Amino acid sequence: MSGCEGYDAIARVYDRLNSDLDYEAWADFFERLFDRFLGKRPELVLDLACGTGRMTRILADRGYDMIGVDGSAEMLAEAYSEGGGILYLLQDMRELELYGTVGATVCCLDSLNYLLEEKDLARVFSLVHNYLDPDGLFLFDVNSTYKFENIYGDNAYILEDDAAFCGWQNEYNRETGICEFYLSVFEEQRDGSYERADEHQRERCYDRETLCRLLGEAGFEVLGIYGDYEASDPVETTERWYFAARAIKP
Repeated sequence: MSGCEGYDAIARVYDRLNSDLDYEAWADFFERLFDRFLGKRPELVLDLACGTGRMTRILADRGYDMIGVDGSAEMLAEAYSEGGGILYLLQDMRELELYGTVGATVCCLDSLNYLLEEKDLARVFSLVHNYLDPDGLFLFDVNSTYKFENIYGDNAYILEDDAAFCGWQNEYNRETGICEFYLSVFEEQRDGSYERADEHQRERCYDRETLCRLLGEAGFEVLGIYGDYEASDPVETTERWYFAARAIKP
């Protein structure tokens, strides 16, 4: 899913290169949290930084009225191409503007890590709070400190499927908490040749204490921080933290 960085090169192949992600299990997790923390399941749900709309469509298929917001026109073009009668809005998450409130907001695949300044993360938390119903849920994930230091680090990876592959080189600065991603995407064309596109992305590592503090300042109550879709407690080697927060309003 895309946050504030460009996804020009990877938009067309994003889902193919992430085919191992179990979105249905992730949606099951969301619904268990709805049932646990809400009096009834929300009718209207915002998918913030929705990317190609994979999660948006799954939740729509389960009966939720969905809004998808993303800052990448290329990613939203992929989402639009799948149809589904979903309202998609091209917006930077730092400038989120809806027509009313929603019962829940979900934000998947470390999209908030793309916010490199603490003030920007605080602004997004405040905007999400503003557009949630009283006691509405905000469910999101971020990459853990362990993942930045040990999985990303200065490592290189290859992602591939039958007709595309992506070379991925990382540079992680422990002092700033910022990881630079240098991506080269090769996509097979109809004539058998490959077209190359290069992209530079960045993410920032936020510790749990900072995230909880900023959520509290924005008016949220942190309900839980989990290490997987089964709502297990995070451990030292947890790669992704899943947050559940409630919007407290006067």
